[in-house]
Amino acid sequence: MMQEGQKPRQQQEKKRSVKDWNKRDRRRPGSAAGAAASPASAEEIKVGARIVVTIKRIGINGEGVGYFKRKAVFIDGALPNEVIKARVSKVEKGFLTAEIVEIEKRSPHRQQPQCPVYAVCGGCQLQHITYEGQLEAKEELVREAFRRYTGLEELPLRPIIGMAEPWGYRNKAQLQAGREGGKIVTGLYAAGSHSLIDISGCTVQHPVINRVISEVKTILAELDIPIYNERARTGVVRTVVARISEASGQVQLTLITAADKLPDSRRFVQRVREALPMVVTIAQNIHKGQSSLIFGDKTIVLWGKERLEETLGNIRFALSPRAFFQLNPQQTVKLYGVVEEAAALSGSELVVDAYCGTGTIGLWLAPHAREVRGIELIGEAVRDARENARISGIDNASFYEGRAEQLLPEWVGRGIKPDVVVVDPPRTGCEQPLLQAIVRAKPRRLVYVSCNPSTLAKDCTTLLHGGYHIEWVQPVDMFPQTGHVEAIVLLRRQ
Repeated sequence: MMQEGQKPRQQQEKKRSVKDWNKRDRRRPGSAAGAAASPASAEEIKVGARIVVTIKRIGINGEGVGYFKRKAVFIDGALPNEVIKARVSKVEKGFLTAEIVEIEKRSPHRQQPQCPVYAVCGGCQLQHITYEGQLEAKEELVREAFRRYTGLEELPLRPIIGMAEPWGYRNKAQLQAGREGGKIVTGLYAAGSHSLIDISGCTVQHPVINRVISEVKTILAELDIPIYNERARTGVVRTVVARISEASGQVQLTLITAADKLPDSRRFVQRVREALPMVVTIAQNIHKGQSSLIFGDKTIVLWGKERLEETLGNIRFALSPRAFFQLNPQQTVKLYGVVEEAAALSGSELVVDAYCGTGTIGLWLAPHAREVRGIELIGEAVRDARENARISGIDNASFYEGRAEQLLPEWVGRGIKPDVVVVDPPRTGCEQPLLQAIVRAKPRRLVYVSCNPSTLAKDCTTLLHGGYHIEWVQPVDMFPQTGHVEAIVLLRRQ
């Protein structure tokens, strides 16, 4: 499911990438754009115009992407190789947005979505595509990004690693609370509205999480605990957060409140304990402000354990309610296995994890390395990483608070040269100063883990110019039913 604030960021990514698509397709003979009779200006194509588009690929938001008179066209719900009769709903300088009027040629991968609120929720984007079709589309998303930004037509792309069961995988829910028609609902706001869509029975959430959320709603209603009203800024309970440990089946429950006190908190704790024996932590996080962040700074454990215990392979984690952890542990183990393969450690190497977060990748690699050094800007994450190393009994991993583009050159200047560098940056990719610092440090192997194929390919262009070549690219489907795809790239120094 999409995180708060994600849609605007993806819209910006769409606008940035459209120019590159149009340039590339104008250069390629026989392309959809090149086949058009003549370019059309924004004035020639009006909102409401009817157009026919052949869909070429899936875009970064899961929408279909085609071309009409040298302009990229984005159509929600359209699939690759479909021919769509569409109505133009938005005209921008570099692209069009359109809506399906009729599917003239239908994809064999089109299916009926499982989720009853799929069309309005927005948390998933690909439930109308068979899982086989989703995997094909995500492979092409990676391949197309590298064509667009690196010019590589023959990419050493491995088959994507999917899931045997691509449902019920998500181990954490963060659902806004509200009232619709007098009933308490927990879910996501429909795109561009203040209408809260109840998704407490979400098909990609772990079934136990759905059960916990449903029962909590019942208890909140029975105890008449005030639900926060965003418009009036009244009430208490803003968000319900539930996380399950894959290792133990235990659940950590957190209510995020707009007030210091949770009314009737004792009876709430008692009722949850009676109804939901798998819940081992009941916490309250206080968020009085109006920022888009989910959590506030203060968390109170009302009952139970301070932290939820979880494992990935042989690595142990102790997760506080605010701590970040991977949302799909099954696929995370596969992802880290690929990272381990790419690092190819013999036990004598120094590994630098340049965006280490809470230390998951660095700790995974530590048993196979001489030393691991993690760098992370957020102090709280560094403290979590150190604690995770301690409880896992790993003594050859150390974690440093700061910017990788500053610390890495300092270490190299002191003669501390990494053999392997791992980067797992945010969607915006690596900072250019970090890429230049890596090029100067000259590690033999660079393992790049990415959640955004476009920024991955752009950064690889810098690294290719800096003396590296791509050995292989391995996509991993971390979030089935959504448009997201993860990829690991092994780059070796020439």
